[in-house]
Amino acid sequence: MTDPSPAAHQARSAPPGIPGLRFLPALVAALAAAWFLGFVPAVARGEVLTWAVPWVPGLGIELAVLIDGLALAFALMITGIGAGVFLYTASYFKGDPRLTRLQALLMLFAVSMLGLVLADDAITLFVFWEGTTVTSFLLIGFDHAKKEARDKALQALLVTGLGGLALLAGLLLLGLETGTFRLSEMALMGDVLRASDLYLGILVLVLLGAFTKSAQFPFHFWLPNAMAAPTPVSAYLHSATMVKAGVYLLARLSPALGGTEVWIWTLTLVGAVTMLLASVWALRQTDLKLMLAYTTVMALGALVMFLGGGHPAAVKAAATFLIVHALYKASLFLLVGVLDKKAGSREVDALRGLAGAMPLTATLTALAALSMAGFPPFLGFIGKELKYEGALAVASEPVFVAGAAVLANALMVACAGLVAVRPFVGRTRRAPKDRPADPPVGMWLPPAVLAVLGLAFGVFPDLLLGRTLIEPIATAILGEPFALTLKLWHGINLPLLLSLLTFALGLTLYLLAPRVRRALAGAEAGGLPAAEGGYDAALSATKGVAAWQTRVIQGGRITVYLRVTFALLALLIWGAVLTGTGPWPAFDIDVPLLHWAIVGLIAVSAVAIVLTRSRLAAICALGAVGAGVAILFVLYGAIDVAMTQLLIEILVVVFIAIALLRLPRIPAGLPRRWGDAALAAALGLGVAVALVAVLGGDLGRELTAYFEANSAPEALGRNIVNVILVDFRALDTLGEIAVVVIAAVAAIAALTARRTKGRRP
Repeated sequence: MTDPSPAAHQARSAPPGIPGLRFLPALVAALAAAWFLGFVPAVARGEVLTWAVPWVPGLGIELAVLIDGLALAFALMITGIGAGVFLYTASYFKGDPRLTRLQALLMLFAVSMLGLVLADDAITLFVFWEGTTVTSFLLIGFDHAKKEARDKALQALLVTGLGGLALLAGLLLLGLETGTFRLSEMALMGDVLRASDLYLGILVLVLLGAFTKSAQFPFHFWLPNAMAAPTPVSAYLHSATMVKAGVYLLARLSPALGGTEVWIWTLTLVGAVTMLLASVWALRQTDLKLMLAYTTVMALGALVMFLGGGHPAAVKAAATFLIVHALYKASLFLLVGVLDKKAGSREVDALRGLAGAMPLTATLTALAALSMAGFPPFLGFIGKELKYEGALAVASEPVFVAGAAVLANALMVACAGLVAVRPFVGRTRRAPKDRPADPPVGMWLPPAVLAVLGLAFGVFPDLLLGRTLIEPIATAILGEPFALTLKLWHGINLPLLLSLLTFALGLTLYLLAPRVRRALAGAEAGGLPAAEGGYDAALSATKGVAAWQTRVIQGGRITVYLRVTFALLALLIWGAVLTGTGPWPAFDIDVPLLHWAIVGLIAVSAVAIVLTRSRLAAICALGAVGAGVAILFVLYGAIDVAMTQLLIEILVVVFIAIALLRLPRIPAGLPRRWGDAALAAALGLGVAVALVAVLGGDLGRELTAYFEANSAPEALGRNIVNVILVDFRALDTLGEIAVVVIAAVAAIAALTARRTKGRRP
């Protein structure tokens, strides 16, 4: 009897492989994390490590690496959390034949993220930025057999890809304005950039790239939809890596672009709106994975808001919360994956009383959720206190920022309760999966380490984290030395009172969560679906315009294609000449009479081809054109080219004669196509003018001198033209020959093909 279950089929079809090889990516990531830990003492002392090799020297582009506090913190999160995710993945997908493909994609993504955060060259950063875009597309669409996964992966690719194009333009303008593509040098030229006329344009382009990548309003919708990816992918992408790439970019460019009113207000408002909407919408969800996704959007909004705060206290809050969020969010994502795998559901309403069957999972979830809610003595409590301190220090609107932070954190407390309490306490229900149990060590160890780190960093914050990472991060963001001390207890002060208010509001929202959810569902509050509706409308409109222009422009007639192509080319040439973009050529009529005679022969023959109604006369005129061109080559000393031209012309005339003489006679009285004649004349004259203008200018002799000096000694040939074709440009010639061969094979296939009736190809 055949077992129809996909899991059983996957287990049978999985290749045996090498025992333990599936844990190799986790080992590599752990070794990388250990290597980066070796840089902590130097970075804590204030050192900035750099390394660079030329990449495109002519454009000033280098493969440059910079390790400061900000880069090192991200590198440690990418490799450290990556090691845990890789270990978790090896157990989560045990027996699944897709494991190798998933691990390869995760490794490529990790390399792209490392390249992004370590790059000190703007172009290098962009290359790795797009690497994360492509690899995340492949990871989100990992279950490519599902339409939902394909659609959501495409959505993430389009949103972040368009933002990437804007970022590229912004980085290029930054390089042009500062004269360098080194990010560390740009950071020292903040005054120059802020005084530049291009500042606003650069800022808008950079913010578009950052906001789309880090899911800021109104581009936030793609991140929750990316939950179509497998749980390990969600844990990695949405805790410490891809979604924080935009936050990293803002932090890295803050010394160069920050400090202005437009920077402060834009980041503060966009971050606050994103934070509030996402936290409200998180409480609306019943899928625990989606709930965590919206809290991720909330956290990203908070980071952006504090990066725009314009005060060292706000930067200190952002630097601390960066670490806080990575630890608890990765842990919770992995634990929700455990619930899905071992209990059979992620729906909060379908899970109750699992603490008895899954005590270890319940304990670890409680530890991570307590840090998320900001309870002492977890690092989340310190992060929340610092957020309130930073909010109150914001110069623009401290009351608004602090109020938004309190409301968002209260909603986070409620969500933490829904994740950590609802599935594990209460009257035991029959789980969707029989006999739920704690997972194997490979699935509980990574979230356990992350949750315990959140506790350890909270108990010993300054010793383990403050001076080693948080202070260097803040220094890199501010662009100047910044001393700080992390403490668990700051005494009774306003941030503590706001924390107590947060807990009270959070508990109230947790108890009222079902009513709040129903109210949100009924009112369609939050406005989040509208943003995705805008994306859907834009995508639909783009498809409609594409279909319309295809029907109009690509009607299936080659004559129309040629007319459009020639008309646009003529328009570009004459537009450049008439508007002064291109110079009028300086005509030199000092040409021998024989040359004029040959040119006249070519021109008369070309006109005859068009006007004659005799195919034989047209063929003869065509041959005369080719012969005239060959004679010109002879007169200018290009004997080999002339011989080639003559042989090709003979073959062309023969082939065309064979084809045309088999066609019926041209009927008399056909109308002249004067429009086509005018188009041909405009294009021909335009090309002639362009050629004369080019030839009349300074062409430069660098290449000529190079070929003359190297043809004989390097290529062992005295005919420079031949040497260029078969040696210096051998690959080009090979490609041209391949094109000719393919065309010949296609022509032979078309000529020898036989018609078949009643059969479809």
